[in-house]
Amino acid sequence: MSKLSIVVPCYNEEESIPLFYPAVEKVVKDMPLEVEYWFVNDGSADNTLEELRKLHEQDSERVHYVSFSRNFGKESALYAGLEATTGDYVVVMDVDLQDPPEYLPEMYQSITSGEYDCVGMRRTDRKGEAKIKSFLSDQFYNVINKISDTKIVSGARDYRMMTRQMVDAVLSLTEYNRFSKGIFNWVGFNTKYLPYKNVERVAGTTDWSTWKLFKYAFDGIYDFSETPLSIATWIGGISSFIAVIGMIFVIIRHFVEPDSSMFGWASLVCIILLIGGIQLFCLGVVGRYIGKIYMQTKNRPIYIVKEKK
Repeated sequence: MSKLSIVVPCYNEEESIPLFYPAVEKVVKDMPLEVEYWFVNDGSADNTLEELRKLHEQDSERVHYVSFSRNFGKESALYAGLEATTGDYVVVMDVDLQDPPEYLPEMYQSITSGEYDCVGMRRTDRKGEAKIKSFLSDQFYNVINKISDTKIVSGARDYRMMTRQMVDAVLSLTEYNRFSKGIFNWVGFNTKYLPYKNVERVAGTTDWSTWKLFKYAFDGIYDFSETPLSIATWIGGISSFIAVIGMIFVIIRHFVEPDSSMFGWASLVCIILLIGGIQLFCLGVVGRYIGKIYMQTKNRPIYIVKEKK
């Protein structure tokens, strides 16, 4: 019998865990699979770890958990969960049940057909989500698909079922700065997406604020595109060209109208601030890439485990 590993990153999810486990069990018990759960406690500040210990005591053979020494972020939790799995197929799910378990049989049926290596879920709407979040999310997909060779399907979730071969390929990418949506697509393999309507959380509140999502989106752009560097180069080149044209204009005007008054100090200050701002912007873009290189060369672990069962 084939084995299915379910990876569940958790951060401050003490209310969701008791609801998640029975909801998934209700579905997988009718599937022709051996099932194991790998919950990853990402340094939660509430009683998430206690809830995971209770689940492990109830079913120590199938329910396992990894607990970090501190909060390392969802990407690290996802990587740790994938590393711990032993199944022939691996599915990644959110514990808040925004990833509906009832799609698991359809995902399994599609992936065992042999035509696909991965079956993911794609939201067709964002009902219940703040409009600003929905707008920024849509713009992110539009931008990254234009400037990156790695295409990301709009509305795609981390919720997906993968073959062991694909999981091993994902794990072979040991980069410190991780953006899983991009990594899942970068490794290739045939992927099928199933559409579904947005589902709200069953309990608790999300830790993903608009600002965190904004930063996460920029991490994805920096990780999978060099376009920001090209933009910085073009801005620097255009600024230099305009400066040369301006110098030529000043020199010609000096000889044509030697007694004419030039721009005042206010204009000069504005020009200086503009050029200075452009330079700082370009340095900031370059600095982001250098910072990622710096963190990678440190060879720090992606996560540190405090407890594992």
